[in-house]
Amino acid sequence: MGKKDIISKHVLKHLAADIANILLHLDIDNDSVELLSTEQQRIELRHADLVARVKQRNTQESFILHVEIQNNNDKQMPLRMLRYFTDIQLAYPDERIHQYLVYIGKAVLNMPDCFKAGDFNYRYHILDMHTVDCQLLLAQDTPDALVLAILCDFKERPVQDVVNYIVKRLQQLLKDDESGFRNYFEMLETLSENRSLKSNIDEAKNMLSEIDIKKLPSYNWGLEQGRKQEAIEIAKQMLSFMDDEKIAKITKLPYETIKSLRNSKPH
Repeated sequence: MGKKDIISKHVLKHLAADIANILLHLDIDNDSVELLSTEQQRIELRHADLVARVKQRNTQESFILHVEIQNNNDKQMPLRMLRYFTDIQLAYPDERIHQYLVYIGKAVLNMPDCFKAGDFNYRYHILDMHTVDCQLLLAQDTPDALVLAILCDFKERPVQDVVNYIVKRLQQLLKDDESGFRNYFEMLETLSENRSLKSNIDEAKNMLSEIDIKKLPSYNWGLEQGRKQEAIEIAKQMLSFMDDEKIAKITKLPYETIKSLRNSKPH
């Protein structure tokens, strides 16, 4: 994970909880996340992407969650995951380990989720982000889901349009919470490096620095008109990568308004 060694522990904990709950559906307690050290020295230094002790909400049972984010097919991946498993298990011999590989590469996934040798069988879980509908994450319209949407396959949607929307919507949702925005943006930057989207993030960042959102008309007009105009601007940003019904649901604008915006959009 690109900037893993320099981003804050608070951000990493938040990221671990979001991946576990939003992408992997593990239903863990967000406050239970405890980052663990996994560096082991043999011939070379190996460092697993994200390793944390977590607790499930209902049972309060704890386990170690290991998540690797991979952007290409690696025929040695099962053995790499096995080596991570043994390193983690040696460091924490009495704890259960759940391993997940999150695949975000452009090529079709062709890595196996197991390693077999004679009577020995080892298996881990793979989540192919091509199977995760980016539109569903965007439609959740929460900072956490928006950040994780950066890992999705955008299909035919223009990459810069999607990145711009994610960054703008983060700012709109967090409003005056500058610290919260910085944390989420830090997570976004970290995850975007796995997909080589740094230049797109930088462009979106420059766009924000050029616009003082408090000077937009929606802050100066009457409250009702201002909210409507802000919703229309958000809807315009969504047109490139989301269908009309979902846009109407998120913005709370009439379906006919969304349809009119789409029909008037330059082709």
